[in-house]
Amino acid sequence: MGAEKNTAWRIGAFWRRYDIALLGGAIFAFILLITILASVVAPYDPMARNIRNLFATPSAENPFGTDQLGRDVLSRVIHGGRPILSASFTAVFSALAVGTTVGVAGGYVGGWLDTALMRLMDVMLSFPSILLAILIVATLGVGLLNVTVAIGFAMVPVFARLARSIVITLVYEEYVAAARSLGASDLHIIWKHILPNMMPPIIVQASAMLAVAIGTASALNFIGLGVEPGTPDWGMMVAEGQRLIFDAPHVPVFPGLVITITVLSVNYMGDGLRDHLDPKLRRQGI
Repeated sequence: MGAEKNTAWRIGAFWRRYDIALLGGAIFAFILLITILASVVAPYDPMARNIRNLFATPSAENPFGTDQLGRDVLSRVIHGGRPILSASFTAVFSALAVGTTVGVAGGYVGGWLDTALMRLMDVMLSFPSILLAILIVATLGVGLLNVTVAIGFAMVPVFARLARSIVITLVYEEYVAAARSLGASDLHIIWKHILPNMMPPIIVQASAMLAVAIGTASALNFIGLGVEPGTPDWGMMVAEGQRLIFDAPHVPVFPGLVITITVLSVNYMGDGLRDHLDPKLRRQGI
């Protein structure tokens, strides 16, 4: 009985400390699950038109109403998360892998390699990320794949700078010096000692950049650089419905609201990860 009370107390304390983060994580997990199961949970075909039911207001039959072509807005919102979330996850994972590799190489090797890599990162950071992404998409051409490449490329310097700053401190730790004195190779030291200890802040940064990626992907699709017109996509739906904001506000408002909720939930989840994984914040009880 005492063990059960102790467990309940720990769960309650954990919830009180990370309530907003847990709520954000639950909301994002729900959105992610609904998006993955879109073909199953969507009540209608997102591309099906019904000219007899144009601009229908929200009702039991169409909870989010219908758009200018009679398409069910709820079904399009459910399917509309697929291109944005898939592009965002892919971009962040790619940027994390490339940026961490660049940062570790520069911070561990040092010298001219570090100088050359960091100057290149400085040049990339000199451009606002959204403008750099637009420039890349304009160069490569319109398309969701190019949007993913552009967002990932623009985020590489963020991870590279963070990884380098962590490696510079870890490389002088006693356990790294001990491994080197025992004859461990540089690759072994990086893989076994440096990477595991730098993962918590990298993961926290990745959660923050995921929110940025979702917003950037939505913006690029909004201005027509991503998916093709008519494709279910949150950004494209807002763009198609912006001229209807006074006549049929439900058309752009619902996808815009979902974008906002998704970004906020990821941000709150990232804040919770930061508080939990940062040992300084844990000791201070922040």
